[in-house]
Amino acid sequence: MTGFAFLALFFCLMLLGIPLYASLVFIGLTGILYTGDLSLLRIIPQQFFGGMDVFTLMAIPFFILTGILMNHSGLTDRLIDFSRLIVGSVRGGLGYVNVVGGIILAGVNGSAAADASALGSILIPAMEKEGFPGAYAAGLTAGSSLIGPIIPPSIFMIIYASMTNTSIGGMFAAGVVPGFVLGAAFMTLNWIYVRRYNIPATDVAAVRSQKGVILKRSLLALLAPVIIIGGIVTGVVTPTESGALAVTYCVLCGVFVTRRLAPRVLWEALYETVRLSSAIFLIMGAAAVVGWLLKWERVTQQFGQIVTEMGLLGHPWTLMMFLSCIIFPIGMFMEEVAVLTLLTPVFAPLAIKAGIDPLHFGIVMTLNVTIALITPPVGACNYIVAAVGRVPLGDLFRAIWPFILTAMLVLFLVITFPFLTVTLPHLMGF
Repeated sequence: MTGFAFLALFFCLMLLGIPLYASLVFIGLTGILYTGDLSLLRIIPQQFFGGMDVFTLMAIPFFILTGILMNHSGLTDRLIDFSRLIVGSVRGGLGYVNVVGGIILAGVNGSAAADASALGSILIPAMEKEGFPGAYAAGLTAGSSLIGPIIPPSIFMIIYASMTNTSIGGMFAAGVVPGFVLGAAFMTLNWIYVRRYNIPATDVAAVRSQKGVILKRSLLALLAPVIIIGGIVTGVVTPTESGALAVTYCVLCGVFVTRRLAPRVLWEALYETVRLSSAIFLIMGAAAVVGWLLKWERVTQQFGQIVTEMGLLGHPWTLMMFLSCIIFPIGMFMEEVAVLTLLTPVFAPLAIKAGIDPLHFGIVMTLNVTIALITPPVGACNYIVAAVGRVPLGDLFRAIWPFILTAMLVLFLVITFPFLTVTLPHLMGF
């Protein structure tokens, strides 16, 4: 049974509505039965639990909980007020606020879905009042949410680093510049749009009149990304310890400062964290089973032989473009955690063999699966912003393409110019 047969079986199971982790485990079971060696059945529980039993992955629940606590404690609202204060006074200002808010929130939870929900619920209605069409406001919000997994911390980067023995701090440092480039690209797109459709300037008199209060309130919220990013990148704490510190900080702020984290709210935040984290870990465990099967069937070596015969190992840029043409379409239909856990063991060794810096290739993989989050027909972030912003999904799907193309342009720049990713981590000693 080849890798193509596994992929075909997977999509058949997905069309039947079977949960992703169950589909992956079923593929592993079917593949082992195909080998005829029933003694290999013991591999399934070993790989399933081994795929989840990785120390660095402990950081993921903490980052998820931090993002949820930021939203419930009111710290997210303060960050958006700060964004409105610094960029909200120009024409189409709320569009820029949307992007800047995405950049700031990216330094907290590392999840595109969380950022899409937080930004969309607040900014889409506000942008519609300012004169933006609802579909454009939702599209920009979905685009801004892509910055979340690129600027550290990033759940996707943690997964990639844990599977390739790459420094998480190095991966986080490598994502800083591409994340800001992506934000600048969306700001440029907003600049073009507001002038083409004559979007007026925002009335921010009320915001400016409370400048001192907003700055004071925002300082408390801005410390959260400083704790997370600063601690990891400088090496003072591990990613898991940084996440734990951020959770503690958000709880203290929510209980004693904003006073919005009642015991019931804390319980709901913990429940949501367990639910989201469980989904991620179940997928990773199931993907580990399929990953072992692919190695057993020598799919990795077969694919490597194909790449070698095509002469791509001697051309790093061409290889990354070729691999991106595989990663991105698969990411359009498959959950992003599963894409990373399945494809990283196959593609990363080829990239390293071709002389590509593992940090550089990690960012390329992260960008590919992240952009797929806003690409129809699935595009999880599209469904989120359409729901929270009450925008028809069909209208959003028609409006999302400029943002997809803009993100693809940034991906092309990152592939073409490696210094965008590797300069900062190398300067920091990673």
